[in-house]
Amino acid sequence: MTVKHQLKINEEKDIIHVRKIGREVAKMLGFNHIDQVRITTAISELARNVVKYAGNGTISISTIHQYAPGLEIVVQDEGPGIANIKKAMEDGFTTSNSLGAGLPGVKRLMDEFLIESQVDNGTQIRVVKWLKN
Repeated sequence: MTVKHQLKINEEKDIIHVRKIGREVAKMLGFNHIDQVRITTAISELARNVVKYAGNGTISISTIHQYAPGLEIVVQDEGPGIANIKKAMEDGFTTSNSLGAGLPGVKRLMDEFLIESQVDNGTQIRVVKWLKN
């Protein structure tokens, strides 16, 4: 069974909603509690970045089946984009006086991480967590 949710992210309360959906899908797919926390943390961080930097965007939460079942999350916005992706992926880098754990932390929590961004044309981030036996 394939599950797909396409949700809008416009404000702080949307972050709570998309986290809840992500956790429900992860649990339904059979992820253990620790991986459910990893997934919801990644969703929260990605959604928070949309609200903070772009103002609005979308998140797609989908089950996928390739070598194993997995959970795919795609976050997209039409914000200012990321001028220097390499720099943004450095631990401790921040443009907003936060801890700077964001994108590098998301990459560590998930099994796959792909980011595409163009200045003045938005950002798309795709992450996947595979279900391990």
